[in-house]
Amino acid sequence: MAGCNHWGRNAVETHGPTPRIRRTQRIALALLVLSGVVNYIDRATLAVDNPLIRDELGLSVGDMGVLLSAFLWAYAFTQLPVGALVDRLGPRHMLALGLGLWSLAQAAGGLVTSFTQFFAARIVLGLGEAPQFPTAARVSRDWFNPRDRGTATGIWNCSSTLGTVISVPLLTFLMLVVGWRWMILVMGLLGIAVAVLAYIIYRNPSEVALTEAERTHLTEGDTTGEMARLTLGEWKRLFAYRTTWGMLLGFFGTIYILWIYASWLPAYLQMERHMSIARTGWVAAVPFVFSVLGSLLGGRIADVLARRGMRPIDSRKWPMAISLAGTGVFTALAAWSANDMLAIGCISVAMFLCYVSTATGWALVSVAAPANCTASLGAMQNFGGYLGGALAPATTGLIAESTGSFTPALLVGAGLALVCAVAYATIIQDPIPAAELDAQGVMAPAEYQRRPGPGRSA
Repeated sequence: MAGCNHWGRNAVETHGPTPRIRRTQRIALALLVLSGVVNYIDRATLAVDNPLIRDELGLSVGDMGVLLSAFLWAYAFTQLPVGALVDRLGPRHMLALGLGLWSLAQAAGGLVTSFTQFFAARIVLGLGEAPQFPTAARVSRDWFNPRDRGTATGIWNCSSTLGTVISVPLLTFLMLVVGWRWMILVMGLLGIAVAVLAYIIYRNPSEVALTEAERTHLTEGDTTGEMARLTLGEWKRLFAYRTTWGMLLGFFGTIYILWIYASWLPAYLQMERHMSIARTGWVAAVPFVFSVLGSLLGGRIADVLARRGMRPIDSRKWPMAISLAGTGVFTALAAWSANDMLAIGCISVAMFLCYVSTATGWALVSVAAPANCTASLGAMQNFGGYLGGALAPATTGLIAESTGSFTPALLVGAGLALVCAVAYATIIQDPIPAAELDAQGVMAPAEYQRRPGPGRSA
């Protein structure tokens, strides 16, 4: 098949990564995993020190709910502008800037004396953390060939679960040793150190004198072409493509169901399954271990399918849609199961599949649009996802409170996942080519200038 030559064995051997590219890739992934782990540990501080903060500051449970949701809403609505900033300024500046800002906000949380001050700190925390994943998507696009971007995405994407697994024991230890205020301050200082490290050692491709062979390796197999620097008009035109809306809708379902488990799993096990707090502590960690495996495998699946001749966009689209549908099915089975261990098994499979879908969803970002739109498209997708993420905790709590059971809430999440999986599979068809998006066709491949490009809105 002539159309698959870019993925053939000879191309891989001729244009393999140089030692410098491999070294850069390892450094980039290490920084993304480290910063991602810090990102998710910082998100968890409020959940861990919740009782102590309420006692010292005189806050109600409702006040804590507002503080928890403040981060999510700020994070969601910052996605849209921050993606364009990543594409304009580059990952090096935005990764360090985001890390520094959220770490300062985290440290400030250890100094607050009132609800208003804490609310402001949580808002800034959401603003600062917003660039993390759009930046990571752009790094994958910049430093990895399309046939390797799925695996790279799976590696940095698993940092969210690693951070979640690490956060409770680490933060509890710090809180017991130095108190809740110093626990927060220590994490803030750690984040600032990582921000400085990232700025010092990471480089954008434009800051490196790449050889022609290295440039060929990084772009070989791309079908979207290249653009000049992203403009506001081109950013707006991304919303005219069905691919953008399919990604946004699909990620809404993925992050909605993910945050059902992230915010309510311990309470579900205690209230619905009548487990003790001690038992909940280790049982609730099991599904998140499976999440790490799902993230790593999801990225690998995308690359294997692409190397076997499947179009890059299809090698991401179908695993994402199928795994999201599977997440819904196993969530429903968990809700209906009368056996506790069977329910935990179903939840573990659901979380495994959910992280297959997040990894392949983020991997799609790196092949669905021109390079200078990668972070913008990823941020749009994440905006849709975190609208679902912000709604899930409150919706789940309201349904459980009104019905006296978590079963209807889980079934709502399962149904939503199935609907979003179908939308994702049917709406997304083709990548967005540079020749259509760039009004002047700057640096766009000739083949896209000669014929109508795919991905156009219907």
